[in-house]
Amino acid sequence: MTLSNKTTKDLAIAFPIIMAPMFLVSNEAMMISGMNAGIMATFPSLNYRKDGELDALLKTLNNYKTSSNAKGNYGVNLIVQQSNPLYKKQLAICIENKVPFFITSLGNPKEVIEQAHAYGGKVYCDVTNLAHAEKCASLNCDGFIAVGQGAGGHAGPNPLHILIPALTKKFPNIPVIAAGGIATGDAMLSVMASGAQGFSIGTRFIASTEAQVSQEYKDAIVNAGMDNIVMTTKISGTPCSIINTPYAQKIGYQQSWFEKVLNENKTVKKYFKMLTQIRGMKKLEDSVKPGNYKTLWCAGKSVEMIHNIQSCESIVNTLKNEFETASIQLKKTLAEIV
Repeated sequence: MTLSNKTTKDLAIAFPIIMAPMFLVSNEAMMISGMNAGIMATFPSLNYRKDGELDALLKTLNNYKTSSNAKGNYGVNLIVQQSNPLYKKQLAICIENKVPFFITSLGNPKEVIEQAHAYGGKVYCDVTNLAHAEKCASLNCDGFIAVGQGAGGHAGPNPLHILIPALTKKFPNIPVIAAGGIATGDAMLSVMASGAQGFSIGTRFIASTEAQVSQEYKDAIVNAGMDNIVMTTKISGTPCSIINTPYAQKIGYQQSWFEKVLNENKTVKKYFKMLTQIRGMKKLEDSVKPGNYKTLWCAGKSVEMIHNIQSCESIVNTLKNEFETASIQLKKTLAEIV
């Protein structure tokens, strides 16, 4: 099936699914597969931290986009807060390569929006509340990624069925993409009924053949249920959704009182957050490797609905089919009510 709206037109994609950027999971194979499937495939710039890696990947994706028959597109997620030491350097590389789409997280997106708009790039901003959305709207962002409860990684505190209508009411001309707890076609239809124009889906794609993470991580996604997902601030200082593994239980879910003090101190918080994130990234990097017992696996509540490992294109096709089936069923149900 096809689904055309402002988001598909603005982002040059055939169907309004965004393969969400996932730290240490998103890779080149997933990007190519997503583009072939007609969706927006994105990755975090921090997955490519060595000199030359990010530039090489962007050139590969740009070449593929122009030389193939792919109906989708690609984008980059940038952590724009000051505690990201690679932000400025990686932004410059992205702008030089004219990345078509950006998702900004955890900071002020002003610089990204201005530089991307200079050549026609689009910028959607992660938002978890109206206050942050107001700031992004004032900077002329192109869309919102409404990050709600149940999302993997840095989840939001508000239910999507409250957050999305609140955003569309206050900002009627800015597209809203739903993120959090979406792994099936009926979930997609549900958030669209609330006003979303598209869907950001991450956890479902961890259980893909293209994801180059350990089999243990993929199996954990398939076998976990929604009650196995917990929030922790130990990894980055910001609430993050992970699978409740024995190692996660061992280290605890909250920062110590001393860490919290440093995290709020105006003088040192930038440097402490940077240190916390570097340590957290190292722990996550070790976790995705085979045979590592210190498992800190990011995932959202949608693990409840994930029961197998498929290719990325198969996942997209399944989601489309489920969405169409759910739409037909809803029409029948509404007809019966009338």
